Amino acid sequence: MADLSSFPITTRWPAKDPSVIQLYSFPTPNGQKASIALEELSLPYEAHRVTLKDEDVKSDAFLSLNPNNKIPAIIDPDGPHGEPIGLFESGAILLYLAEKTKKLLGTTEADRYHTMQWLMFQMGGVGPMFGQLGYFYAHGGKEIEDPRPRERYINESRRLLNVVEGQLDGRDWIVGPYTIADIALAPWLNVFGFYDAKDAVGWDEFPKVKDYVERFFNRPAVERGRNTPPAEG
Repeated sequence: MADLSSFPITTRWPAKDPSVIQLYSFPTPNGQKASIALEELSLPYEAHRVTLKDEDVKSDAFLSLNPNNKIPAIIDPDGPHGEPIGLFESGAILLYLAEKTKKLLGTTEADRYHTMQWLMFQMGGVGPMFGQLGYFYAHGGKEIEDPRPRERYINESRRLLNVVEGQLDGRDWIVGPYTIADIALAPWLNVFGFYDAKDAVGWDEFPKVKDYVERFFNRPAVERGRNTPPAEG
């Protein structure tokens, strides 16, 4: 039986089965990446609900695993050389799980690098820009009278959607084969309904993106992972 006692987070969220991957998450787009990847890869795991409230993500227990106080984070009791490893950052977790299993990185060396390319596109562009759109269009920032922040992030979101639309021409998935790049990207492309911003970004102007998101969420593993752990405890 694996010993996870060196990870203080397990005092707040104890492992029922310390021999499997421990997931600390919430079903946001970033959180969904980790749970969907675990489901797609058929890796045994145990999901712990960590809400976005300060009492959870800013607790000493959670900060001991992720000092950046963001979900998701994982502990793999069977890490490199059989030693436990803790990881945060959703992109790093996706790469780790894919490399651990040698799956979801495409079928060729070129696929692998293209997968990382589109993963970085999501991490550096889509996630931050769409997140800022959400803040200024749907959340606290919508009360700001100056229209320029909303216009900036609407326009940048449209630009990024256009990039994805072009890449999907003739492809079902962003690289060609289904990879972790899709697991990173599709949950974020699905946020405009949550923000009530589909009209603002001209969602109907991107039919390939719309079909791609629908195709992604119709996958059985995605359906299982998209609300794991559940938002409501």
